[in-house]
Amino acid sequence: MKWIKPSLYLAVFSLPTCLNLVPLSASTAQVQAQLHRTEKTWQISQAFKPPKRGDPPASAGGSTRGSSCLTGNQPLTSLIPSNKLGLTFAQHPTFFWYVPQSPVKTAKFRIVAHKEQKLFYETTLRLPNRPGIISFTLPEKTPPLAVNKTYHWYLTIVCDPEDSSENPIVDGWVERTQPELSLSQALAKADLRKQPTLYAEAGIWHEALTTLAQLRRSEPHSLKTRLDWRQFFKSVGLSAIASEPLIDCCKAEK
Repeated sequence: MKWIKPSLYLAVFSLPTCLNLVPLSASTAQVQAQLHRTEKTWQISQAFKPPKRGDPPASAGGSTRGSSCLTGNQPLTSLIPSNKLGLTFAQHPTFFWYVPQSPVKTAKFRIVAHKEQKLFYETTLRLPNRPGIISFTLPEKTPPLAVNKTYHWYLTIVCDPEDSSENPIVDGWVERTQPELSLSQALAKADLRKQPTLYAEAGIWHEALTTLAQLRRSEPHSLKTRLDWRQFFKSVGLSAIASEPLIDCCKAEK
């Protein structure tokens, strides 16, 4: 990540009174050196490390089609690693997407059990009135994801209820796995600030992103949280999405 000069850095984040990295009387060189050391530490701790395992089936897409009802510079984007597979420990994981500006306020989310090709879950989501990063957590009342089983999910923006070919869609894969004992013990001792790093280094995508999102909501003015968020996105090629707002959305429509 290309480091920003201190003067621009302070202007971007508007937190001059909160940095406290070095005394105000320190030279520019000292400031740059301290910022570089801090950046290096955060980069190492917050980059996502894909697990050493096979990729999902080749049919996994993740691209959009029929974007006539979406506007803006960024397309509908699923927030998952480049191989389109996200691992999770959760029975009911949280999924994330970037949704651009659109007059359409309805999306369809469905999950299919891969081997059986049977519908596992389906719901309708009410989209927000502004563009940004949204999320959806599988409700507790739904059946849990089975361990070591792969599921194919789809998010469709319902631009045209009569002609699905005009509806933008993204898809991906999710697989539930179980943590090793050492990781379980480390997670049990870790507070929320340490959990994203543990998940990211273990290659557990859904919990890594979910805990980072929780930190962003609970510490909206934290410089470290912002940098961790940006570095995490950069490590999986999603830098273009990192600056988008995190919106409190969505729940399944009843």
